[in-house]
Parts: sequence; C-alpha cells; structure tokens
Amino acid sequence: MLAMRVFVPLILACTALLSASVGVGTLAFAAETAPETEAASLTTPKQRVDALFSDLKKERDADKARELANQIRMEWQDSGSATVNLLMQWADKAIADNKQPAALDILDQVITLAPSYVEGWNRRATLHYMMGNYRKSMSDINHVLSLEPRHFGALTGMAEILGSAGKDELALRAWEQLLAIYPADRKAQEQLGELTEKLAGSKT
Repeated sequence: MLAMRVFVPLILACTALLSASVGVGTLAFAAETAPETEAASLTTPKQRVDALFSDLKKERDADKARELANQIRMEWQDSGSATVNLLMQWADKAIADNKQPAALDILDQVITLAPSYVEGWNRRATLHYMMGNYRKSMSDINHVLSLEPRHFGALTGMAEILGSAGKDELALRAWEQLLAIYPADRKAQEQLGELTEKLAGSKT
C-alpha cells in the first residue's frame, strides 16, 4: 500500500477550495465482469487486492489494465456484511429511480454500520457530486483516500472536481498520483498531458 503521507498534502490542500460552479459528472465507476487472475486464489480480500494492484502497476496494455481495475472494483464492492451489501443495492436502486434523498439516507446508514467500508464513502461521494454538494463530495473523497490511498476512482473524482474548479496544479498532482497507481489509464494520461501544457503555457 502506498504510504498515506503521499496523499495528505493534496487532501489538506483540496478541502476548502471548491465552489458551486463545478459541473456535474460522475466519480464512481461501475464494475464489469473480468476474467480471474492468480489474485483470485489468494486467501484474504486484502491479499487479492494487493496482488491486483501489483499487477496493475506493471501493466502497460490499457485493455488488460482495465480488466485488473475492474477486478479491484469487484473486491471493493463486497463489504463482508450481507446487511451492508443489501443496503448498497437499495441505494443503487434509489439512485437509478432518481430518489437521491432516499439514497443519501441509505448511504448514511451504510457508513454508520460500516465506517471502514471504502465503497460506502465512495458511493456517497458520487451521490453528493450528483446533487451538487461539491464540498461534501470532496470530504467523502478524502475519507476514501484515508482508508484506501490507492483508490483510483476517488483520485479521478478529485482530479475532475479540482480541474472543474480551476485548481489546475492540484488537479495535475491528483492525475500524477493516479498514474503512479494505474499507469495505463488513458484518461489520466490525456488529462495530465493537457494540464502540463496548459500550466507551461501560463508561465511563459
């Protein structure tokens, strides 16, 4: 696992920087079915996730890397509690039915029942973003990263929020941190290149 100190400066810098002008987007990524790897045979979820992240960091083929990332998302989705998993399904249904306040109430229950469950915080961050609660979304993203510094979905969300808010240097740092974890992410590569050029141009 990457050391938390790598992420603390960025998280502290981001907390109070958002405005209501940020555009609506999506922070979370739906898991897709992916083929099994050697990680599937490991004993604990942590061992499986660590093995998948090790493979993800070395993989340069974008399609193969996407399969690894999807497997990591699938590991993250399982809370280990049937009750929490059911609540997450209800929250997803409420979101799909455009019942955002109800979904928020359910996710609040998820976080109360399982405060160390990363995807509870990540899903609520996404919902806050959809509802225009950008500061609350960033707060939840920060909590996701405190639990799992390698959460590439949360880092993507952070980078997009910061970029939309005009915080280009902080957004660039978030994309850099994502690429250190997930080097084959094409969107991160493109965004990093664009921001690097933009910031270089602004200094000339």
